[in-house]
Amino acid sequence: MDSSYYFIRIKLHPFLVMATTFSDLGTESGLKRLDEYFLTRSYVTGYQASKDDITIYAALSKPPSKFVNVSRWYDHIDALLRISGVTAEGSGVTISGCAPITEEAVATPPVSDTKSAAAEDDDDDDDDDVDLFGEETEEEKKAAEERAAAVKASTKKKESGKSSVLLDVKPWDDETDMKKLEEAVRSVEMEGLHWGASKLAPVGYGIKKLQIMLTIVDDLVSVDSLIEEHLMSEPINEYVQSCDIVAFNKIFIAEIRSI
Repeated sequence: MDSSYYFIRIKLHPFLVMATTFSDLGTESGLKRLDEYFLTRSYVTGYQASKDDITIYAALSKPPSKFVNVSRWYDHIDALLRISGVTAEGSGVTISGCAPITEEAVATPPVSDTKSAAAEDDDDDDDDDVDLFGEETEEEKKAAEERAAAVKASTKKKESGKSSVLLDVKPWDDETDMKKLEEAVRSVEMEGLHWGASKLAPVGYGIKKLQIMLTIVDDLVSVDSLIEEHLMSEPINEYVQSCDIVAFNKIFIAEIRSI
């Protein structure tokens, strides 16, 4: 017992044994195995892109989209080559069933070439500029803010309250032409101002006053300004001696919206 040697046989996972060896990458079965390999990996070896990735990349043509994991990896390496290149050495990989990959084939393209290639791609395909899931640019954010502000302003204007007002308009004396007085009052036109029904009511000593209804949009018309700047100013003040607010009521509208 004391002179015996004990050997322990360790059975490794297939991926650990075949981690750096790939075969038949030009066939459906080879791509399927590679797709399964990339199911749990971002790169061929390690945790960053290396020349191992370039070796496999050079051995492949554009993979069919049904191989989701391979396609994801292939597009990522392709983008890196165009933007910044790949310089990490990697652990080394071998590909069986195909011609050896030369050093020139796996070399990272010069920066100037990658920039010119990217510029050509931009000219050839305008759709590449459309990033449906990327971050918003400053122009897009500004446009969105402007649209939001416009919607808010429009909503505010639509929801602005209205009021119903009753005015007493008194003439100078009993000789004032009440018909011309009313015409002068109604001649005032403003956005958000709508004149309504009217009638003449006795005051005393043969004098009558004009009682007239009007509807206003609160955000657009000030009744005080209407009286001081229009009804009590020239030329209307030739007929009007005074103007008083008899009633001022808010108009509430129940709006029913369909869902």
